[in-house]
Amino acid sequence: MAEKSRQIIYDKQAEILKALAHPVRIAILDFLKDGEQCVCDIAKYAGSERSNVSKHLSLMVNVGVLESRKEGLKVIYNLKARCIMDFFECITTCLKQQANENVKLLKAI
Repeated sequence: MAEKSRQIIYDKQAEILKALAHPVRIAILDFLKDGEQCVCDIAKYAGSERSNVSKHLSLMVNVGVLESRKEGLKVIYNLKARCIMDFFECITTCLKQQANENVKLLKAI
């Protein structure tokens, strides 16, 4: 792969990671892993105002992680890239490993 193409891919990957790097967005993704939901239910789950959640949703739609459709007056969101949840499982594994290492360190004191 040419250097320029590789750099474009890295830039796009970083853009997606930046779009995921917020606790409310992670909560939204966690909620959507079980299926599509309307903004009103997503906002309740995330514990945030609907207008704030809409901004987060829009950002994730723009980078291609989510997709949306209209259903009457409601906007329904769905995970477009379901594999993103595998990434969060990996992060959780890393957190567990860190916790185990910290326990070992504390026991050694």
